[in-house]
This record gives sequence, structure tokens and C-alpha cells, in this order.
Amino acid sequence: MSILLISIGFVLCVTGIFGSFLPVLPGPPISWLGLLFLYLAPDIPMNYTVLGITFAIALVIFILDYIIPAYGTKRFGGSKYGIIGTSVGLVIGLLSPIPLGFLIGSFLGAFIGELVFNKRQHQEAFKAATGAFMGFLASTFMKFVCCISFTVFFIYKVIDFRELLF
Repeated sequence: MSILLISIGFVLCVTGIFGSFLPVLPGPPISWLGLLFLYLAPDIPMNYTVLGITFAIALVIFILDYIIPAYGTKRFGGSKYGIIGTSVGLVIGLLSPIPLGFLIGSFLGAFIGELVFNKRQHQEAFKAATGAFMGFLASTFMKFVCCISFTVFFIYKVIDFRELLF
């Protein structure tokens, strides 16, 4: 039973890392679920303090994930079309064979969103797209660091208790 729960937990932690980049998956909450599955394993002693602190971190980052890109976009004079364009461009960029396509796609999506749907001049659209892109990068970096930290902690705990598991 422990091996199954730990395996599911590890898959959730790794899925959370991918969720840091994909706008449809909430990365930190999924990684936190991985930690929860780890502590549900019978051989790993439950630590409510760690679960509480990591849950609070995941929740704060989940909320900030919606605030930071919007703030970056508004700060640089963008609109909701820039934010939507960033997300659409990210997905298209992830599906493209271009290396780092998600970065290029998110910026181009924001630029096109501002240019076409908001009827802005090129310079204004570029400035707004830069704000949307910077907000996206800050938010993505924050989620990625959180999910990597949760995964490293997960692996550390499994290694710490490996003699009980195997």
C-alpha cells in the first residue's frame, strides 16, 4: 500500500511541475496533493505542521498566480486581451516543435491579443505584451520553484524512510 501511495504522490509532484507551465493545471496544489499522498502512506509518520505550511504556500501561490500576470499587464497598460493572448500563445507554443516555443508563443499571443482585439498601435501593443509576458514569467517562475521544492522535499522524505518501505 505504501509503494502505491508514494508512487501516486510522486506522479502528482511531477505533474505539478508540468502544471507550472501549463495554464490548465494548477501546479502547486497538485504538487501539494503529492505530499499529502506521501503522508497518507502507512510507513511515513504524519506531519500536520509540514502539511499545513505547504498547503498555505500552495494556496498563496495559487492565488498570486492570478494576481501577478494581471498586475504586470495593467502596469504596462495592457488589457484582458493581452492576458488571454498570453495563455493561448503559451499552449500553442508548447505544442510547437520550436525550442522554448512556450516563451515565444506567450509573448506573441499577448502582442497579437493587444494588437488585434484592442486595436492598439504597434508600440502600445508591444509595451502591453511585455507587461503581460513579464507577469507570466514571474508567476511561472514562482510556481516552478514551489513545485520543485515540494518534489525535492518529497524525494528527501522517501529517501529518509526508505528502510521502512523496502
